[in-house]
Amino acid sequence: MGEPRAAISPSHLTYAWGDCHRCLWLQYNHSVAAPMTMPLIGDLADMQERYFIGKSTADIHPDLPEGKVHSHGGWVVSQNIVVDGVDSGLFIRGKYDLLLEFPDGTFGIVDCKLQKNNYDKSVFYAPQLEAYAFSLENPKKDAPKKISMVGLYTWSLDQAWGNVNAGFGYRVQSAWFPAERNPIALQERLSELVRMIRGECPPAKDGCGICDFVTVRREILGNG
Repeated sequence: MGEPRAAISPSHLTYAWGDCHRCLWLQYNHSVAAPMTMPLIGDLADMQERYFIGKSTADIHPDLPEGKVHSHGGWVVSQNIVVDGVDSGLFIRGKYDLLLEFPDGTFGIVDCKLQKNNYDKSVFYAPQLEAYAFSLENPKKDAPKKISMVGLYTWSLDQAWGNVNAGFGYRVQSAWFPAERNPIALQERLSELVRMIRGECPPAKDGCGICDFVTVRREILGNG
C-alpha cells in the first residue's frame, strides 16, 4: 500500500466528493485509485488553453471585464487547512487553466471546459474554483494574489467543417459563466472532506462501479 497523501486536489471537491467516499478515503490514506486515462480530452483541453496565451480578455469572451491572460497551467499550493481550530496537515494543490490579470491589480481564475452543450455548471464547479482562489490568496510560499473573479469558460461542439484539401476540423461555440465567490462554502466542504479522510473507512456508495467490480471479482476469484 502507498503512503497517505497530503495534497487535496481541487477537482476532488466536486465530482469525487459527490461520488464514492470509500474510494476517496482509500486514495488519500493509501494512495489507491482506479486507473483512468483520457488522452484525447487532455490534448483538447491543453489546446484550448494554449490558444489564449498572450491574448486579451476580449479575445476570450465579450462578457469578460478588461484584462489580459497572465499565465496558463500554473500550479497552486495553499497553506495547510485548519479544521475545528486544528492544523489538518492537508493542503490544496492543483493546476489552474487560465489566470487573468486586470488593470486594478487583481486577478481572475478561468476554468476551461469542453462540454456537449454550453450550459451553466458554475454552481457545481464553485468549490473547485474557490479552491484555486483560496490557494492564490493563501499560498504556502509565493506572494498572495487578490482574486476578484472566478468562472467557467466552455467550448461545445457545433459542427464539422473543412474539406479534403484544406483539412477538417470542428467548429465550437463558446460561453462564459461567472461564479460567485464563496469562501465559507469552501471551508465547509474542506472540513467535511478532512473529517472523512481522518475518520474510519466509510461504506461504499450504492452503485459505485469500482467497489462493485472489486466485490464481484473477489466472489469469483476469492482473494486472488
